[in-house]
Amino acid sequence: MGSQLDDRALKAPLEAEAGAIRQRNERDILDAAERVFSRHGYRGASLKLIAEEAGLPKSNVLYYMGSKKALYVRLLEGVMERWNMMLDDISVDDDPAEVLSAFIRSKMEMSRRHPEASRLFAGEILQGAPFLQDYLRGELRDWVESRAEVFRKWAERGLMDPVDPISLIFLIWSATQHYADFQSQVAGITGHDDFTDEDMQRVTDFLIQVVLKGCGVVSAPRG
Repeated sequence: MGSQLDDRALKAPLEAEAGAIRQRNERDILDAAERVFSRHGYRGASLKLIAEEAGLPKSNVLYYMGSKKALYVRLLEGVMERWNMMLDDISVDDDPAEVLSAFIRSKMEMSRRHPEASRLFAGEILQGAPFLQDYLRGELRDWVESRAEVFRKWAERGLMDPVDPISLIFLIWSATQHYADFQSQVAGITGHDDFTDEDMQRVTDFLIQVVLKGCGVVSAPRG
């Protein structure tokens, strides 16, 4: 009995270290894949390029991710999950003004910090989403519908106008991703190659104002 406890005590730090190494390597691979797929597209990217970008052997990429396709799909699904996490735990009892404002701010910040991820996702959709059909028609469709149901309940309580909730989600997605997906257009028209913190704050406040006012959103009563 004592030797078994000793073995477990010795293995625990090793297992923890192995887990930390795996997490770090997977994160490095996903970050590298985001850059490589964004620059070269799916067809032009290769596991060799991704491994070089990540500073890891190609065998490690295959070990952790399985295949180029599996890595690509995991990356795109992760982008959507990261974008939408602000709406994951919303409920009818939440304040729609606070929820929608936080969602817009989060999406704008994500688009600013990860413009390559936004453009990568846009490119996949423009190609007809060949690698994401199952995700779009399954998990993401269910996610959107469950958020839409909360929006409908808010409308029934008089906290917002009875707007089409799915169209509202599409609107927020497209508006917040525009500054990443069409960065060259934005830069050309505004004359700003890089938006400052003040620029992004101004744009974010504008989008919040338009969305909340356009949807007739009012704050939920306290208490």
